[in-house]
Amino acid sequence: MKKYILIGFAIMFMTGCVATRSPSPKPVVLDEIVDIRLPVGYIPNVQFAPLYVAIEKGYFATENIHVTLDYSFETDAVALLGAGELQFAIASGEQVLLARAQEIPIVYVLAWYQKYPVAVASKAGHKILQPDDLMRKSIGIPVLSGASYIGLKTILDAGGLTEEDVVLETIGFNQVEMLATDQVEAVVVYVANEPVVLESQGYPVNLIRVDDYLELVSNGLVTNENTISENPDLVKRMVRAILKGISDTIANPEGAYQISEIYVETLETADEDIQMQVLSQSIELWKGPTLGFSDKTAWSNMLGVLRSMGLLKKDIDVSQAFTNEYLP
Repeated sequence: MKKYILIGFAIMFMTGCVATRSPSPKPVVLDEIVDIRLPVGYIPNVQFAPLYVAIEKGYFATENIHVTLDYSFETDAVALLGAGELQFAIASGEQVLLARAQEIPIVYVLAWYQKYPVAVASKAGHKILQPDDLMRKSIGIPVLSGASYIGLKTILDAGGLTEEDVVLETIGFNQVEMLATDQVEAVVVYVANEPVVLESQGYPVNLIRVDDYLELVSNGLVTNENTISENPDLVKRMVRAILKGISDTIANPEGAYQISEIYVETLETADEDIQMQVLSQSIELWKGPTLGFSDKTAWSNMLGVLRSMGLLKKDIDVSQAFTNEYLP
């Protein structure tokens, strides 16, 4: 069975920027080209289109940055960031908080996803429309960890339910098959993936989205305190290039898809209509009032969820876990 999941994450938001004229700034002399290995936590996928766009259109090159995308699952990006062996990675909000609880000094500097991408999906005929409708229902979940588990716990909490009130089954990444064949009544999915596939196979679904009940932090660009201290300009340049890639992808999904075909070999044989829908649904998760902005409320909510799940016991100052300082 193919995997249709983005790392937990997933991963923004588009704003119109009006330029005002001001005296011409003095030319900025950049350092020599910086090589950046950027772990993204998943295989090549159309949902990384903004990165492909930023590479192909020269947005990184303009900032004197050369980026190599690292798709290695075994890469422990958070640990390598904390050890100073990496300068940047794509990671999720809960990873940042859990790392800082272990005194790993990483900081989230750009919110790629403005909406948490996890939902519970069910066939439309089952009339599972809100969290308390899940009472005594069988729910398939890929793994009992990560964004899927956090998302499910958040939805159950919103309905006043616990795991004991449902029949929870660990099914791996077989959500489409398990729901289509009625082996479970609902599945935990990524909004931009499995629902698109299910609909394409003739199975209309209802979604209970995490983001409709609680604002949480998903995927974004993460760096470490050492890089911020020693080379804040590099952080700003990295953020600026990725934001341009996101903005371009939102403005021109078809063009971004064509660029993605250069980087994602499987797109040559994939169903283009489905993959374009995946990209379109992803774009809706990236959009927001301010491109790249992190909301402190979302971080506080994530801290609360991790505590309620017993995953985090140490008190953390969430304001140290993220910054909006490097946004344009």
